[in-house]
Amino acid sequence: RSLVPPIRHEFTDGWNEASGRAANYVTDANGVLVTNPVVGNSVFSKNNATKLFGPRIALAWDPFGNGNTAIRVGFGTYYSLIDNLAFLLNSLPPYNASASFSPVAPGVLALSSVIPITPGVQPPASCTGGPNVPPGCSVFAPQGIQPDAKTPTVQKWNFTVEQHLSSNTVLRVAYVGSFGYHGLISLDPNTILAAICASAAGCTAGGTGTARSTVPQGAQYIPVGARPNPSVGAGFFWYTEGNSRYNALQTDVVRRLSKGFQFRANYTWSKNLDMNSGLTGAQANNQAQMILDRNNLRRDWGPSALNVTHQASISAQYELPFGKGKRWMAGADALGNHIVGGWQVNAITTLLSGFPFTPQVGSNRSGDGDTRNPDRPSLNPAFTGPAITGNPNQWFNPAAFLLPSAGTWGNLGRGVYEGPGLATVDLSLFKTTAIGEKASLQFRAEAFNLLNHTNYGTPNATVFSGTGVNSSAGLITLTATFSRQIQLGLKLIF
Repeated sequence: RSLVPPIRHEFTDGWNEASGRAANYVTDANGVLVTNPVVGNSVFSKNNATKLFGPRIALAWDPFGNGNTAIRVGFGTYYSLIDNLAFLLNSLPPYNASASFSPVAPGVLALSSVIPITPGVQPPASCTGGPNVPPGCSVFAPQGIQPDAKTPTVQKWNFTVEQHLSSNTVLRVAYVGSFGYHGLISLDPNTILAAICASAAGCTAGGTGTARSTVPQGAQYIPVGARPNPSVGAGFFWYTEGNSRYNALQTDVVRRLSKGFQFRANYTWSKNLDMNSGLTGAQANNQAQMILDRNNLRRDWGPSALNVTHQASISAQYELPFGKGKRWMAGADALGNHIVGGWQVNAITTLLSGFPFTPQVGSNRSGDGDTRNPDRPSLNPAFTGPAITGNPNQWFNPAAFLLPSAGTWGNLGRGVYEGPGLATVDLSLFKTTAIGEKASLQFRAEAFNLLNHTNYGTPNATVFSGTGVNSSAGLITLTATFSRQIQLGLKLIF
């Protein structure tokens, strides 16, 4: 029996700029984005990463005292320091701004007025509406990080039982879990907040869009109007307000090398939930980049974009029993041993269930102003049958969804459907031949995706194009793996 209870402490002095040019957007007392960024030594208004204590505790126990059974328990708190922020902080005024030109409003800078770009000439000031702003002011596209950001934290735990099944075979069964908080999420703090219609006559919805609808009393909608701060455009920010949870049953059987044979087989049954998995569009093609409702993060609580419910893999290695020192033809002469000895077969099989994906409207139907379009459709109550067809030409049936009324969000949850699974078998054949006493030559014949199984990629999640159904909704145009590949090689080992 052993018990280890260490504790770790780490800290950071924030995200600073040596010449005092660290710019970041902040909000006012009403939560509205301020037009011009605050410039100083740090992007943080408060450093919350000075006291990061990470306790660890682990217990190992041999309950029967015979060395054949082991019970292991562990818990720990882990932090991820926020130190890679250039992606969001390298395009802020007044030094390296990103401006928004469409749509062009009266008095706002037009794209044609700044092309061609003149080096050293600054763009006009922000559209603050003050007396010192020249005609043709700039609408900057704000981005940054929560000024009082917390440190992303994960608490992890596990309970594991290991059992010897034979002298060279071990079974391991484990429950593994974790809970994360202060996780990074992507949102636009300059969107119009949703409201609940209080009028018995209904309310006009539409936000910043041109389409309008009337919603009944008690319904949630986006009021018609401009962004909270119309002097800046759509925002892209990371806030440390996300949670995540992971629970898994893990099984693992290992047979150590004996009589030229070894293998390992494992299976994981898991569920991974969070609010925002891919902080940029390139990180997760199977979900929207942004939070839907920044005032209700629970609407995005669902299967993570990287959640795989079932995952299994089997790997094996077998040294063929021919040649010197083997079961058969052990007395072969040198030439015969060179021919029949040294052969080895290896195989790896991987099986995965599909990743979650979220059907999307494809436009800012709600009119809240989020141009990265996380809007989701509504479920069609009149639809019968499975929404998932399994056909790569149309993985889901668009008829299962309805376009929400203008100025509203759909009722579909995040990550509620599953994309294609994955199955591959890789096989290799090795032949090792000794060359003198200190070197050998290995011939390798390797086949990847031996069965040439088609593993489809993520379906096109955009259900609608304008107000009609998107002709490529559910279409899969990519594969997740290559077709069968065979390669031959020689490897000199010395």
